[in-house]
Amino acid sequence: MHAIMLAAGRGMRLSAGNGPPKALLEIGGKTLLRRHVEGLAIQGIDRLTIVVGYQADAIHAELAAIGAGDWIETVFNPRFTEGAVVSLWAGRHVLQGGGDVLFMDADVLYDPAVLRVLLASPHRNCFLIDRDLEPGLEPVKLCLRGGRIVEFGKIVEGDFEVVGEWPGFLRLDAGIAAKLAAATAAYVSAGRGSEPYEPAMRDVLLAEPPDRFGCEDITGLPWIEIDTPDDLRRARDEIAPRVAATALVSPF
Repeated sequence: MHAIMLAAGRGMRLSAGNGPPKALLEIGGKTLLRRHVEGLAIQGIDRLTIVVGYQADAIHAELAAIGAGDWIETVFNPRFTEGAVVSLWAGRHVLQGGGDVLFMDADVLYDPAVLRVLLASPHRNCFLIDRDLEPGLEPVKLCLRGGRIVEFGKIVEGDFEVVGEWPGFLRLDAGIAAKLAAATAAYVSAGRGSEPYEPAMRDVLLAEPPDRFGCEDITGLPWIEIDTPDDLRRARDEIAPRVAATALVSPF
């Protein structure tokens, strides 16, 4: 399986674009990037492509320090000040590669079990859902009816049996990955490069038969997406101690 990780953004809400890339935030003595790389290696991921942009040299330096080897490549997104859909489009060769794909954001601290649940799922096209949804417009929501995914995004409308939060990881088979590549290309060519990637994912999701996608429940497992200074505080004070209890032994 080929993983693609987005790590190009400036982290405007966290440090007004003046701090390190969020992938290089240090939590519990390790950067998020090191945690990602170690976890993916232990799970047997064949290849990792990281889309970089802001302070790309700093990310390259951390990769060299990790010593993970040549199974990792980076792709530079020169338009990293735009929306995340451009970063996903910059890594489109991964989505078009003809194999299964693991999509992930770089700014998430998570228990290793989160990744194990996703990779062990029988659903080749699989979202994760955390039913402990915090109120507000910021969380990306996954909505279920009759056990099927029927809506996805930050703003959702309708009656749903379950509304949970999506933590930013997605497993795709080759066919759906190629359709997502085409969707990102359509956004970029239409001048919609300022948008996030979730609308393109939603377009693909809702165009498919309801049984093409599944989801796995990770409610109760510790994880957090780090967007703000309060998120970073919670990551260090609340989530990291829980993750440390199941920490991985580094393969490097």
